[in-house]
Amino acid sequence: MGYYLWRAIRKTDTSNIASLIKSTRFYNQKAKKLKYFTEFLLAKYNGSLEVLFSKSLPALRDELLHINGLGEETVDSILLYAGNKDIFVVDAYTKRIFSRLGIVDENTSYKECQDLFMANLNRDAKLYNDYHAQIVYLGHHYCKKRNPECTKCPLQQLCEKR
Repeated sequence: MGYYLWRAIRKTDTSNIASLIKSTRFYNQKAKKLKYFTEFLLAKYNGSLEVLFSKSLPALRDELLHINGLGEETVDSILLYAGNKDIFVVDAYTKRIFSRLGIVDENTSYKECQDLFMANLNRDAKLYNDYHAQIVYLGHHYCKKRNPECTKCPLQQLCEKR
């Protein structure tokens, strides 16, 4: 089934894909990235995610980072959520929340932030997945970029911003 799905994505116009994922942020960019990933997967792995994800994490991450349009956050999201690999995803919410908590600096690099989490949490894809989901929830509902809801935030007692 996977092979045919990837071929269908390959044949579908990017604007049609974007309309299907419009509820997500940056849907036009994500549609292009999905097409780039699809081309890569079909060309190199004949559409098999199983074969793709059988590679070691470092080699696979490096390979995916060479796909046009895929950056660290996107690649690590693919590895964690689709590949069930033990890698922590860092996003804008992560940096915002943990800089406000005084744990990282706002300008901390992706790698430095990721290394901090991976050094202090058990290597476990399920844990990373759950932790990241909670960070996203907290960032979306409380620790907003503008007009944060500090008085309602469950971490308000720990927050240096407050």
